Amino acid sequence: MPNERSMKRGALPSPRSELAAAIPHTPIPVPPHHIYLPKKLSFWHNDTHGDCCTAEEAFAKACHHPEIFITDNEVAQWAQAHGWYEGATLIEVLKAMQKTGFQENGDTYDDGTINSVNWTDTATLQSAIFHGPVKLGVAAEQLDKVWQAHGGKSGWVATGFTNDPAEDHCVSLCGYGTISWIAQQLKATLPSGVNGSQMGYAMFTWDSIGIIDVPSMIAISQEAWLRTPTTIVIT
Repeated sequence: MPNERSMKRGALPSPRSELAAAIPHTPIPVPPHHIYLPKKLSFWHNDTHGDCCTAEEAFAKACHHPEIFITDNEVAQWAQAHGWYEGATLIEVLKAMQKTGFQENGDTYDDGTINSVNWTDTATLQSAIFHGPVKLGVAAEQLDKVWQAHGGKSGWVATGFTNDPAEDHCVSLCGYGTISWIAQQLKATLPSGVNGSQMGYAMFTWDSIGIIDVPSMIAISQEAWLRTPTTIVIT
């Protein structure tokens, strides 16, 4: 539940060597807007534990068609088994998910091929999101305040962020388009003064999906990753 204290985070910066060695996503032409909106979300324990990197993986699975809901219990067991219940790098979670992912009802849900994404290039980032939710490492201090101010509910709007390189949280970019278009998909009302014609991104964090404008997203982001495919189902 929303509260006055900062929400849990838990992301550690991936080694620069991993980022340098990663094969970058090659963009393709994509539609002007796209979004993933799972019907069921959860904190996946990220309100009480620093398992944001694992919680983001559960969200990514929920974006599958048909939708896959990973239970809170499975997320906790998986994160604890790897020692990542209170912190992890994005890349180590991605690599582990490629080998042995979540297990639900006899099925295993792994990650596909991992590519780095240039989040500062609009065409590249939109192309990546069209392929699947993009795992993003961010500095969450400003994001936390926006989430708190909106009561922790979906539909929050983040604008005007200043540069912050202190990466400590993992979120998911699950859509792109004009801010007005994303707000319509979320059935959200834009605050006064927000230019709805500007481009923005839909972002998942802490049991919610909100909107962040492009400058604010760039100001807090430090790394971005695409899974292709997002989910591999092993029966």
